[in-house]
Amino acid sequence: MNERVLISGASIAGLTLAHWLARHGFRPTIVERAPGLRTGGNGVDVRDDAAAVVERMGIMERVRERAADVHGMKFVDAADRAVARVDTRAAGSVEIMRGDLVALLREITDVEILFGDSIRELEQDADGVTVAFENAPARRFDLVVGADGMHSTVRRLAFGPEERFVRFKDHYFAFADADASLGEDRWVTMFNTPGTMAGIYRSGNHAQAKAYFVFRSEELDFDHRDVAEHKRLVAEAFADHAWEPTGGLLSAALADPEFYFDALGQVRMDSWSNGRVALVGDAAWCASPASGAGAELALVGAYRLAGELAAAGGDHEVAFARFDAVHRPLVDRKQRIGPNVRLMVPKTEGGRCVRDTLARSPLMRAAERVERAVQARNARPLPEYRRPA
Repeated sequence: MNERVLISGASIAGLTLAHWLARHGFRPTIVERAPGLRTGGNGVDVRDDAAAVVERMGIMERVRERAADVHGMKFVDAADRAVARVDTRAAGSVEIMRGDLVALLREITDVEILFGDSIRELEQDADGVTVAFENAPARRFDLVVGADGMHSTVRRLAFGPEERFVRFKDHYFAFADADASLGEDRWVTMFNTPGTMAGIYRSGNHAQAKAYFVFRSEELDFDHRDVAEHKRLVAEAFADHAWEPTGGLLSAALADPEFYFDALGQVRMDSWSNGRVALVGDAAWCASPASGAGAELALVGAYRLAGELAAAGGDHEVAFARFDAVHRPLVDRKQRIGPNVRLMVPKTEGGRCVRDTLARSPLMRAAERVERAVQARNARPLPEYRRPA
């Protein structure tokens, strides 16, 4: 039942969903707007249930081999002197560059992918969904899943306009390639002025460094696909930044063809399905980069959605309801990002001083250990899914 599944988006959520659907006997197809896999991106964490998903996919050892090997965050003053450090390493957690994880997922996911195309229209009926593409001929599928990010086309077509679901969180962020000679190896070096952060991400296992920019702002009106406009906004926000490396960071970032910019936002929805159409990953529940949980939610959510479809024998009404029930508690918890943004980008000079003091205090690490211990004690085992005989 309902074996032909179209997935929009070939990133972490879409590839993971396709992998597990295929293993459960479904016939997934992926459509991806880009002409190929997107290889850029920042470091992402594979931890807790996400680590269990990756283990079951058989690639955990390869994830560890490609780990970013970053020790933590280092906050510096205008003279580039370290004023505080936070060790972010945690037992059982692996940080890997997003592009490396996507490449591994593609290697183990043998499904049809329509690159350089996107969905133009969806028309549901009692037996399936007719999908009109921008380029390819129209096709029929039993189910459609949007795994196409915070600005999801599938969500817009099946649920309504973006403004109903995306909540702006007062900041914008960008990342891109940077000069590998900048920053300290194995640390994310950050400099703040009130309302801004410029940073350098230096992986221990990659020659290429990454530039990070975050700035506080009222909501801006811009085209989320216009990269030239994105670069202009970031260049203007950091034109007079007091940190000496910012000029070099900007120059390298603005020259990167995979420069990425967007609003810091969250997606809030009462339901992740509408008839034969469902959502997974950032399209359904983007918790924002400030949560540090995007990859975790994508991996676990895709695994559970495929599993619930398998356990229900393809009955989408049963599966989508079960999926919402089992996955929403994790999403709700990860969307409570608390003081993360204020710690990363203090609004005032006084706030920056308080942040640096907290970062130097052993109480911060002790509180993090207690929180992780509580989460581990309350965690439920990740279920094994099988199709009924």
